[in-house]
Amino acid sequence: MKKLESREDIEHLINSFYAKVVKDEVIGFFFTDVAKVDWDKHLPKMYAFWESVLFGQMTYKGNPMGAHFPINELQAMEQKHFDRWLHLWTTTIEEHFKGENADTAIYKAENIARLMAFKMDLARRL
Repeated sequence: MKKLESREDIEHLINSFYAKVVKDEVIGFFFTDVAKVDWDKHLPKMYAFWESVLFGQMTYKGNPMGAHFPINELQAMEQKHFDRWLHLWTTTIEEHFKGENADTAIYKAENIARLMAFKMDLARRL
């Protein structure tokens, strides 16, 4: 296993992760049926997002929270969905990478999942 230390590593991580996500019985439908993700647009955004989060490269321009609210209105994004997302993310990292940035990617994802789950639940209550 290698350290997570470059844009190429992020691309490998993201591609490996989403290969699992689209096949997953718990959350895959969000991407294929609800959001109908255009992967040619989505993947570069995710590369830039994680490059910004992990390496401080300000390549990401967007609002992750804002992008998820419309999906949450179509289909409730619940705690179990974020737990599954986090599980897939963590196992993908652990299969391919080690070191500080790998640990940071898991830690940041835990915080993102927790905040997203809270905000999506709150939005459904309002």
